[in-house]
Amino acid sequence: MGQEYSPTQRVQFLKDNCEKIDEIGYMKQFTPEEIAGMKDTLAEVSIEINDIEEEKKEVMKGFKEQLTPLTEHKATLLGHIKKKAEFVQEECFKFIDAEERMVGYYNDEGVLVEARPMRPDEGQLTMKLMTGTHN
Repeated sequence: MGQEYSPTQRVQFLKDNCEKIDEIGYMKQFTPEEIAGMKDTLAEVSIEINDIEEEKKEVMKGFKEQLTPLTEHKATLLGHIKKKAEFVQEECFKFIDAEERMVGYYNDEGVLVEARPMRPDEGQLTMKLMTGTHN
């Protein structure tokens, strides 16, 4: 209705000839130019989203590289705390107690780390006494 008038004249024509003006909601069709503009904007937004997602992947990769050694260290610490000990391989000092027929291994802190019964071939060893001299 009133398509023969300019937009300003059309609004005035419609106001002058209507019963009442009510505000209602409806689906207004887009023009082909508006749809083409939206498609161009959609392409630009899609490219920008893709760029941000690629950047996010790189940042996440960096975070993963930072977190991996910390996560491994955390697991080691949790294991040590849980077991209250850790397995080590170090030189220990073997002592034979012939009277008790036991063998004990002491670490460099003088702590007994292992004790076991003496084997038959260990009963023939002679004792060395430390006198503080090189005799």
